[in-house]
Amino acid sequence: MKLTVSSPWILFSLMALTFTTSVLSSQASAADQEQSKPGLNSDGKLSLNFRYRYEFVDQDSFTKDAHASILRTRLAYRSPYSANFGFLIELDAVRSIGNDLYNSTRNGNTNRPVVADPEGNEVNQALVLYRGIENTVIRAGRQRITLDNHRFIGDVGWRQNDQTYDSLSLTNKSLQDTIIEYAYIDKVNRVFGPDGGTPAADFQSNSHVLNVKHEWSPNWGASAYAYLLDLEDSPLLSNKTFGIRLHGRTAVSDRTSISYTVEYAHQQNYGDNPNNYSADYFLLEGALTAAGITGKLGYEVLEGNSVQAFQTPLGTLHAFQGWADKFLTTPADGIEDLYLSVATKIRGANISLIYHHFSREVGGPIYGIEWDLMIKKPFSERYSIVFKYADFDARSFATDTEKLWIMATAKFGN
Repeated sequence: MKLTVSSPWILFSLMALTFTTSVLSSQASAADQEQSKPGLNSDGKLSLNFRYRYEFVDQDSFTKDAHASILRTRLAYRSPYSANFGFLIELDAVRSIGNDLYNSTRNGNTNRPVVADPEGNEVNQALVLYRGIENTVIRAGRQRITLDNHRFIGDVGWRQNDQTYDSLSLTNKSLQDTIIEYAYIDKVNRVFGPDGGTPAADFQSNSHVLNVKHEWSPNWGASAYAYLLDLEDSPLLSNKTFGIRLHGRTAVSDRTSISYTVEYAHQQNYGDNPNNYSADYFLLEGALTAAGITGKLGYEVLEGNSVQAFQTPLGTLHAFQGWADKFLTTPADGIEDLYLSVATKIRGANISLIYHHFSREVGGPIYGIEWDLMIKKPFSERYSIVFKYADFDARSFATDTEKLWIMATAKFGN
């Protein structure tokens, strides 16, 4: 399949990116002057974040491509602690710039591919924090929860609208080199909100999440977890998962190191899930870093029985099994992902190239292969630009899909 991004859209994207960066530069100067005033923001942390992104999707099942030009504005304030209490509030506004030539899942443009960034204003986080118990922080309210590598519990931070949780959570560090994290999740605020529609903007939940992490040294650690997800609005995704994750790193020389990750989890139906099933998860990953280049080889398996497969409905799924997002829900036949990546830094730009080979866990024809490329260039602590590309070559699952992103981010605050 040939990438056919029209030149007017590339020009418009670059103009919007340039305009956004120039405006933010002038705002940064004003912000610096304001923050130099005595006492301003000295009792809390105020931040302002702009993230502009152009996303292009060419998907064979559609005659029209998707062109999405979207700006997210985020304003956040974290208070200081007083009598062991503090609070955090974070407000988001997501706006389309130009014509809506994409299916946001809410704008009705179903004749184009999905770019799941609906417009809207939302309270992304609003929570109270309490630290009156030694080595413990308790959080109550709408909050971001991320555990380990976000495979099972994450915030889907790639999308313009985060996934957050209405939750009561705690973090405890009473045991040496150990972090215990627990959360009761009452509601999952998904990336498809804030307005209702299909897919659902949120899941009502009665879920418990427990993760215990121990570091024997800076280069060797483990996590054990239990995730009991009762998603009342999506019972087929309700499950209970118990697992363990090991990771380590060994320095061979000053510029050479070897690292590895091994993970296993077992999952069964839970809550009102009508399917009685049992499935396993495996991850084997090794990496070699030498002379500033990191090569990684990984093998990830989510089992299936042709009726129900291992699912991770609350994970940051875009980060796994290819950026074309073809496997956000695990197919009933399960999936085996054999992947190889190379990453390095050239003139301050982080460059990554990834290859995926997707096959059925139960056997049979392969699903497809995918190539992913990302170049990320930070210009300072405030500004960065990302170019990202994904090409999924379908063999027996979904359809050929190409995606391209150009993203600019500007951050301000104390």
